[in-house]
Amino acid sequence: MNEQERQLEAKRFAEEVGLLFDEYGLPRMAGRIFGWLLICDPPYQSIGEISDALAASKSSISTMTRLLMQLGAIERVGVPGARREYFRVRVGASNFARQMMAQVRTMRKLSECGLEVLAGSEAHLRERLQMMHDICTFFEEGLPALVQRWEMKNTAGRQGHSGAQG
Repeated sequence: MNEQERQLEAKRFAEEVGLLFDEYGLPRMAGRIFGWLLICDPPYQSIGEISDALAASKSSISTMTRLLMQLGAIERVGVPGARREYFRVRVGASNFARQMMAQVRTMRKLSECGLEVLAGSEAHLRERLQMMHDICTFFEEGLPALVQRWEMKNTAGRQGHSGAQG
């Protein structure tokens, strides 16, 4: 694959990630940026570089990078000798998992409030809310163990790779 074809495929990939974000109710542009940052070289990019790569306005890129930082998906990084801001995908699952756990916890608490509102109501009125509560409770209890397993596996994998190089 030549460089021009690789660039076209990279843009297609970023667009596909954007469509996925859109399906989850997030801005498509945020997904395009996240997709680009997953595959770009170097792995950190300035707003101008992202804007050029995605043919998007710098103001849109600026707004969406702030959103992605709030979501914990990307982080701002400094580059020695550079005065611009650079962004990269946040490495590790911990922050992403913490955000997910906080959302699940919030939804569980809201469902508990809703169940209190429906206290004494017929079971069929409580059924949907009870199901949401039960699902959230299940994930809230299970996610910490999954994150711990991932971190152990990821740490072991990185140690194995560094040992192979040394």
